Amino acid sequence: MPDEKELRKEIFEKVREIYALRKSEDRFVPGKSRIEYGGRIYDEKEMISLVDASLDFWLTTGRYAKEFEEGFADFLGVDHCLIANSGSSANLLAISALTSPELGKKRIRKGDEVITTACGFPTTLNPIIQNNLTPVFVDIELGTYNIMTERVAEAITEKTKAIFIPHILGNPAKIRDIMEIAEEHNLWFIEDNCDAVGSKYEGKYTGSFGHISTASFYPAHHMTMGEGGAVLTNDLQLKRIIASFRDWGRACWCEPGKDDSCNRRFDWQIGKLPYGYDHKYTYTHIGYNLKVTDMQAAIGVQQLKKLPQFIEKRKDNYALLYSKLKKYEDYFIMPKATAKSDPCWFGFPLCIKESAPFKRDSIVRFLEDSKIATRMLFGGNLLKQPAYEDIEYKTGSLENTDIVMNNLFWVGVYPGITREKLEYMTDKFDRFIISHCGR
Repeated sequence: MPDEKELRKEIFEKVREIYALRKSEDRFVPGKSRIEYGGRIYDEKEMISLVDASLDFWLTTGRYAKEFEEGFADFLGVDHCLIANSGSSANLLAISALTSPELGKKRIRKGDEVITTACGFPTTLNPIIQNNLTPVFVDIELGTYNIMTERVAEAITEKTKAIFIPHILGNPAKIRDIMEIAEEHNLWFIEDNCDAVGSKYEGKYTGSFGHISTASFYPAHHMTMGEGGAVLTNDLQLKRIIASFRDWGRACWCEPGKDDSCNRRFDWQIGKLPYGYDHKYTYTHIGYNLKVTDMQAAIGVQQLKKLPQFIEKRKDNYALLYSKLKKYEDYFIMPKATAKSDPCWFGFPLCIKESAPFKRDSIVRFLEDSKIATRMLFGGNLLKQPAYEDIEYKTGSLENTDIVMNNLFWVGVYPGITREKLEYMTDKFDRFIISHCGR
């Protein structure tokens, strides 16, 4: 009778056959096959890794999670990585951690202010509101679509405690300016790096600058676990606080399935609990359970190996689109990389100029009818969304944010877009411009 190792080999071989069968059926038919804005790129290695983890039947965080956390931290050049069940959860953990009483005078409290943008994805904003903090909105630049750093300092008051900003569509914000402002005013700086994994600023990866940064591994992102995210920091105290919030709010730092890592399990006296109360059931924060399964992490381990080639393919696709569409800059505000940056673009944004002889609706409908997926810049101006009608906030002018809300859309550059697909996309842009602009 074969042993488990031999049986696994047989199973893995069948998985390879299934992948090969699927791959043989994958063909692009112009005008019929949809060109998505993003999606999962994988091969038999991810499938085998997932099956391997499922056969372990260790259903919570395990060996693959540890391997991924160490590998991803090493890739970005950050000391600590904690994976979570989504990038949105990672953002929640990042802000929640800063409310910890363990931070003393640096703790963020109810009513304190956090500077951010109204242009972006809701789950950058949501944790600020969910922690009873006040968002302070600063407008963005056209072209880069990142926060106007010259207005950040103007927005600071005695209640300001943090700056929490995304790198929009993979384009780094002016990190050096923000860090100088944060240091001058003793503020926390959190990078929402969910759309920018692989981007660089001043030669370093985004996500390695802030006190805390976050990443997302949703299928449309730079790499995937299906669902998944990460929180990163160089601060050991913050790492332990983040882990506590992620893991029910507990004080214990034992890995799942392990006991007494501190060798003091029954020797603690915390809060008003009796001396010796089991450290595994001692809670210092009002936390959550936001861990991933080891099956998700198993996919991430293989995706991380492919991340460098994913990054290069995104950059190549962006460069080709830019070279083909630059001739239409009379009609579009072309995307602009931030100075001193090397973006790994999440998408290719085009903002239609007011003087253009067409509106966003017409070109978006044309592209969608041509099976080319488009997206808005997420929530546009989030303050115009019904979910935020009753929130408390502070803001100055959001003129550019409104321009983006009304005029901007983007198309994909993810690695699944082949040269053949790019040529089809640019041909459709040409056809639209000729029909609407006579050129």
